[in-house]
Amino acid sequence: MVKIDEALETIYQQITKKRVEIIPLQESINRVIAREYRAKLNLPSFDNSAMDGYALSCLSSGVRLRDETIYAGDDKEYSLYDDEAIRIMTGARVPFGCVAVIPQEKVNIDSDRLVFDEIKAGANIRKIGEDVLKDSKLISKGKKLNGYDIALLASQGIGYVEVYQKPKVTILSSGEELKAFYESILSHQIYNSNTPMFYARAKELGADVTFLNSSKDNEESLKEAISMALTSDLIITTGGASVGDKDFTISALKALGMEFLFHKVDIKPGKPTSLGKIQDTFIAILAGNPLAAMVNFELFIRPLILKLSNDSFFYHQLIETKVASDGYKIKRARDGVILGFWNGRFFKPLSKQDPFMISPLSLGNAMLVLKSSKEELNESVKIIHLELQSDIFEDILN
Repeated sequence: MVKIDEALETIYQQITKKRVEIIPLQESINRVIAREYRAKLNLPSFDNSAMDGYALSCLSSGVRLRDETIYAGDDKEYSLYDDEAIRIMTGARVPFGCVAVIPQEKVNIDSDRLVFDEIKAGANIRKIGEDVLKDSKLISKGKKLNGYDIALLASQGIGYVEVYQKPKVTILSSGEELKAFYESILSHQIYNSNTPMFYARAKELGADVTFLNSSKDNEESLKEAISMALTSDLIITTGGASVGDKDFTISALKALGMEFLFHKVDIKPGKPTSLGKIQDTFIAILAGNPLAAMVNFELFIRPLILKLSNDSFFYHQLIETKVASDGYKIKRARDGVILGFWNGRFFKPLSKQDPFMISPLSLGNAMLVLKSSKEELNESVKIIHLELQSDIFEDILN
């Protein structure tokens, strides 16, 4: 059995495959970029007007207005003579000899002359390369692309991008008492909530996910199901890992040659949590109790999936905050996790969070990891936010 920090360190040290594919830019949302991209063009690519107004050849009021207008997209090159101005639209290339653009609302026209107050040189001109310089870095390797990254790449005329292939994850649960949500159940059976939870969460994290129906509670059935899934990068099993007479997960995995990276974690809830490998496939073993399975998925499997995605941001993002505990009691002999809700100012532990429970899962958005030596919650703590990741390692224990 290992400590929480030892289990995480084992995960962080794993070397993952780096399979690359080229896909259309518009399909690359939430994909991890496989190489650095640099700017092919200056942005703006030419000096242009930031306003609808008048391009000035000098800063003195009373300049003569030329009877022309420069529009965005005009391919004609314009020049200004001394003591001259020309009407210009936002985004249009400024003419040669332009020293400033004055907004139209700050100008009065007297005959063919522009009358205005003082204006500074260079005002309202977007300079070439002011936003992005040619050859500067656009996107770093290992970044998960969002819509704004896609906009930046599109602005450079990049239509296809190199990304890492999504990790392949298979979700497997054991237990003859488990039924899918679309099936009818008998009095001794329950609906399987863990598998849909892991399926959805792994999808959210960017994996290609496959679901294998719950196998029967015998070793041969488990071995057959696991063998079918060994083309995956990661198999997540839930349940069947304790000491019950019909808990065959560990024996089935050992029979298939699994080598443990760690076997059980000194944590509450979720002590059965384990990680191993069969050939190149990672095997994650999580407790069957829903809340225990959820917090250990977030603590250990989320960073593993992100690492399998080659995402640079695979560490937990910690937030320092205050606790609104309302007398929350700590009762544990092991390091443990408290699920709670962070509202941007305070972390409030959920009032109900026994390992078997399901209802708290949709109420929490953050976790607090405490050492067993903690007897009370400090006013100030560091929490793990369930939707944020970091590229910097930090100790998660309080």
